[in-house]
Amino acid sequence: MSDKAEILDTIAGLIRQVVGEDWIADVDIGMDTSFSDDLELESIEFVALAEHLQQVWGDRIDFVGWLSGMELDEIIGLRVGQLVDHVAGCLER
Repeated sequence: MSDKAEILDTIAGLIRQVVGEDWIADVDIGMDTSFSDDLELESIEFVALAEHLQQVWGDRIDFVGWLSGMELDEIIGLRVGQLVDHVAGCLER
């Protein structure tokens, strides 16, 4: 599964699971959705998302390693589309 639309759907579902609140069901999660501004994900939710990503795609997706290569302002500005692109790139390898 390396189609970006499918990856986006999967990631959006994982985000909804991680947030686990009613309001997230009404949020349109797209490529330009910001983890910080739009979704207001907390650091603990990022950890949970990393665990979910690993459950779905295994060790092929090194989410923590990918994040660790970023500066703080890059992490704060992170968009869902960047994660989709990262996952797609990992799956193509």
